[in-house]
Amino acid sequence: MTTKRPLSVALPGTWRLVSRTDVNGAGEIIPEPSLGSDPVALLIYDRSGHFSAQFMKRDRSQRTGDDAAAAGANNTRARGGYDAYFGTYSIDDSNGAVTQTLVGALSPENVGHRVTRTMTVSGDTLTIQLTTTAADGQEVLRTLLWERVG
Repeated sequence: MTTKRPLSVALPGTWRLVSRTDVNGAGEIIPEPSLGSDPVALLIYDRSGHFSAQFMKRDRSQRTGDDAAAAGANNTRARGGYDAYFGTYSIDDSNGAVTQTLVGALSPENVGHRVTRTMTVSGDTLTIQLTTTAADGQEVLRTLLWERVG
């Protein structure tokens, strides 16, 4: 019988984004224009409670128009097809939740922002889910799948 490791033990490491999907209440996939449907991303959680995240639209050759757009609820704002932030994190093992405090961010309005995410680790796969707002204002469930690379 395999015992599931607590999130505080399983999460630390380096993660590469596999997929990022936004789904509305009707179950429809909603495109996310600022980073596209298939961004490149790296997420790092160290054992001392620090994290770093970077996301980039794969094709940044065309302007996204996102510089003036507000960030979705419970989320940060990308600029020019790129988003990056870092800070500290704490884990609530009993609820499978991670709260991040952004110490630094590409978009100045995100500095000091606190976000809580539901996370699960199964083997070398990290799943993060959060409710946010799509570009058109509708609420969506964002699911990010990551694979451990370190």
